[in-house]
Amino acid sequence: MAGLSLLIPCLLVGGGLILRIGEGSPLPWPASAGVVAVVAVLLAALAYRRRRRVRWLLDAQGLAVRRGGLWQSETRVPASRVQHLDLRRGPLERMLGLSTLVVHTAGSRFGAVSIAGLAAADAERLRERLSRQLDQDDDAL
Repeated sequence: MAGLSLLIPCLLVGGGLILRIGEGSPLPWPASAGVVAVVAVLLAALAYRRRRRVRWLLDAQGLAVRRGGLWQSETRVPASRVQHLDLRRGPLERMLGLSTLVVHTAGSRFGAVSIAGLAAADAERLRERLSRQLDQDDDAL
């Protein structure tokens, strides 16, 4: 998902660069279009690989999100700190059947934790399960 979201802008910008290069370029049009396409595919592959490095866990204490490969960061959101839950779906996400779950928190450094690239049905189930957990927790706001 993240790879595709980078691919389209890269191709648009690359297409604009190709048009701007014009006739004075040392590279012919097909070669410059090929260079732009290769760069766009590489950026999309890097974004896809980065997206695969996100893991999450929902347990009785709350939500944990781990990101990264070599340099990892882990964010733990206790259920008592969750303010509200949002599902975001941009045009590309809707087209691919994906969603981003945003967990808004109280008293945290970042204010919100998001998990992007979830299947739409999975994101809704996760939101419902977390909201039920909040309703059952007496300490939750």
